[in-house]
Amino acid sequence: MAGKPGERKLQILQTLAAMLEEPAGEKITTAALAARLQVSEAALYRHFASKAQMYEGLIEFIETSLFGVINKITAEEPNGLLQARAILAMLLGFAEKNPGMTRVLVGDALVHENPRLQARINQLHDRLETTLKQCLRVAATQEPGAEPEPESIAAHANLMLSFVVGRWHQFAKSGFKRRPTELFDKQWPLLL
Repeated sequence: MAGKPGERKLQILQTLAAMLEEPAGEKITTAALAARLQVSEAALYRHFASKAQMYEGLIEFIETSLFGVINKITAEEPNGLLQARAILAMLLGFAEKNPGMTRVLVGDALVHENPRLQARINQLHDRLETTLKQCLRVAATQEPGAEPEPESIAAHANLMLSFVVGRWHQFAKSGFKRRPTELFDKQWPLLL
């Protein structure tokens, strides 16, 4: 057993994330997770009330990681377009470094799980789109004489997020072979 409180919980989440990185993408059972950790299923349930809670732990990690970096980007970069570019690059890079988390972000890992988990991922996507809208509003105000058009800003933010989610899907569906960051430098000007 792990020594410090929370250590075993973290180990369970890390093992779950590692299992999600397997390209075959099999449904993960608590029995398989317990076997990988060499503990009983009951030991898992001492730390998490359900498998859904385990996935919620992964989603919380994703949210904290992504929005921690996003807040830093928006605080340090005054240019709205450069904020958006940095955020997109970070979202693609996060997926590339965390293939198991990518399966959570695109919902693959959540297909046969509690529907509230997919709702939470949808909410995360909505927050990301709202963040991109804000970056584009900032960019619009930085152009002399430009009047930000809410509809075009919303459409542009949606296009950017759709691009990211599409790259995440390609990565997951290719067995993590098609890197999300591949070609981003060439694709960025097209997104403008």
